Amino acid sequence: MLPQFLILFLLSISTHLFVSASEPSSIYDVLRSNGLPMGLLPNGVKDFSLDEAGRFVVYLDQECNAKFENELHYDRNVSGTLSYGQIAGLSGISAQDLFLWFPVKEIRVDVPSSGLIFFDVGIVYKQ
Repeated sequence: MLPQFLILFLLSISTHLFVSASEPSSIYDVLRSNGLPMGLLPNGVKDFSLDEAGRFVVYLDQECNAKFENELHYDRNVSGTLSYGQIAGLSGISAQDLFLWFPVKEIRVDVPSSGLIFFDVGIVYKQ
């Protein structure tokens, strides 16, 4: 029979390993596990928070732009609520269309293998 302190020690190690293995290592892993492309966020995100309801905040070192069909602008903080195939309640991303900038309110991917990404800016709906 194992001494009680050894049993507690083994339980604490196994619990730590289970928790570490289940935590995502990056926001890119979180996107991929939710059926979203990793490229929705710029490279180099160092810090993020995610709660059990899917609400997240991503912290960037600096604002930046990215080019898809339209140009996107990323603020230093990007937040929203993740669910499979979409990010709702989005803030911190703007899309340029017809020389105007519109805040992106939602990003949706209906079929991950299709390569189609829908950006909802309220007035204009782009894919």
